[in-house]
Amino acid sequence: MNLFLDAIRWILAPAQWTGTYALPTLLAQHLLYTVASVLVAALIAVPAGWLIGHTGRGREVAVAISGAARAIPSFGLLILLVLLFGVLQVPAAGLVTFVLLAIPSLLAGAYTGIEAIEPRVIDAARAMGMTPWQVFWKVEFPLGLPLLVGGLRAGTLQVIATVTIAGWVNLGGLGFPIIQGIQLNRFDQVLAGALLVAVLALIVDLLFAIAQRAAVPAGVRAAGGGRTETEARPRALRPART
Repeated sequence: MNLFLDAIRWILAPAQWTGTYALPTLLAQHLLYTVASVLVAALIAVPAGWLIGHTGRGREVAVAISGAARAIPSFGLLILLVLLFGVLQVPAAGLVTFVLLAIPSLLAGAYTGIEAIEPRVIDAARAMGMTPWQVFWKVEFPLGLPLLVGGLRAGTLQVIATVTIAGWVNLGGLGFPIIQGIQLNRFDQVLAGALLVAVLALIVDLLFAIAQRAAVPAGVRAAGGGRTETEARPRALRPART
């Protein structure tokens, strides 16, 4: 309990809110790396996932790539890319690392969202005279959106966790107090940094949970009695983390 109170005191100390490594600055860095990498990963993975789910082609390859990417240790990948890019390109190496780790969840969420739709629903839309583009945007996209948001949720949390270890290569973020605290044997500082990362992850997870719930079409939610098949499937279909 004393260590926990010491960690809270460390967070609230005025010295932690000013200067180059002030907590607001570190939080901004953490969020910047997270948002930038997830956006880049989404631009790559979401269209590819939609194409796989719509055509049914390449699913095995996508699953294999996603599994292989998840099997790679985050810290090892970060250090490897830093060595390959060079010490002058550490931010770029970090961004590539975060993007690679976010892609599997986004890819899985995109193609499972399309695959989870009942074929008879697609057939009914086509029977009404909808074009393929209309079928996608008016039927497949809204029905698959909850699973896509679920993949985005998992990918974002993965990146938030990985950005924490980026402090080892001087990228800043909320992992910096943890790394510095380990080197200085300041366990109150280590716990404080861990608490900050945990709170950030919980807040982001809560926001995505609300968004995932809101993404379920109102008609589907009403027909499913408040819990739809789409909402029930994400955990079963989402690849397990390593």
